[in-house]
Amino acid sequence: MKIGMLTSGGDCQALNAAMRGVVKGLEEICGDDLEIYGFLNGYKGLIYGDYRKLTGADFSGILTRGGTILGSSRQPFKLMRVPDENGLDKVEAMKSNYKKLGLDCIVILGGNGTQKTANLLREEGLNVIHLPKTIDNDIYGTDITFGFYSAVNVASQAIDCIHTTAASHNRVFIVEVMGHKVGWLTLYAGVASGADIILLPEIPYEDDKIIEAIQRRHQQGKGFTILAVAEGAISKDDAALPKKERKEKLAKEAKKWPSVSYKIADMITERTGSEARVTVPGHTQRGGSPCPYDRILCTRLGSAAAKAIVDGKFGNMVAMINGETKLVPLSDVAGKLKMVDPDCKMIKEAKRIGISFGD
Repeated sequence: MKIGMLTSGGDCQALNAAMRGVVKGLEEICGDDLEIYGFLNGYKGLIYGDYRKLTGADFSGILTRGGTILGSSRQPFKLMRVPDENGLDKVEAMKSNYKKLGLDCIVILGGNGTQKTANLLREEGLNVIHLPKTIDNDIYGTDITFGFYSAVNVASQAIDCIHTTAASHNRVFIVEVMGHKVGWLTLYAGVASGADIILLPEIPYEDDKIIEAIQRRHQQGKGFTILAVAEGAISKDDAALPKKERKEKLAKEAKKWPSVSYKIADMITERTGSEARVTVPGHTQRGGSPCPYDRILCTRLGSAAAKAIVDGKFGNMVAMINGETKLVPLSDVAGKLKMVDPDCKMIKEAKRIGISFGD
């Protein structure tokens, strides 16, 4: 059996753990009748035939190693049908390299954009298995994505560290958390670290509500306030604008503020007189070793992927649903985004203990 493998998009802590799970599962089932080809730097390797033959030894000792031994890159889905600068048809090139190696399947690890291209390759006749990777936890059709809980650990630690300095100086501190267009990471890290205000893309905020929450803490004798702000957070006024007008407004504001957190900090300082500082953990949220939960998750997803390959159940994402690994057709989930439900129990419970969501 010949298997191809690639990791695409932004990296995360558990990619190596997931690949290890797949290979170890296949080795147990196939024995010596197994060839593994790793495509380097994501879809770029599949497009340009940049790969290397791997053995089980390459996947030994990588369970706890962050990053990806294959390298990664971003290849936007919307450009996959656009020829490269030399006129190369990327989709046909990927199909050609797949067939040249005589692959029985290609295992693709990645997030939303990666998944859409995986589904495209499925539509083009390739045998594909997708593993859901992203710190954003926004892949539709699975309860959890690997990399998410490791990132929650990093973001939570950043907020924890800010707590002590904020309390010492009686300041307002904003910690900007990754997550792209969704608020899963900010919600979990914010609740885990006792943030006083949590701002998510799914719940447009009002400046007045933020100020009210800060003033309420001052009235309670609490001299500092911690805000966990998603990088995609948006005000209620901006959210109400037509898409084109909103995009133009945000582009204009980007020249003044590096991100939404700095805009909110200036607003707080101006309206309260309190000093507001911004901390951006940035790409540290993608780095380091995978947490124990992610190691277990990836081992289970990888093992399930190996079984799906041997059983010939291609064209699926290996998902975790209600604590069980399940195969979900790519055709059902590709291109869909899993958002935080503003009315979910977790947000209601957080509000019940006094956390403000700016609404």
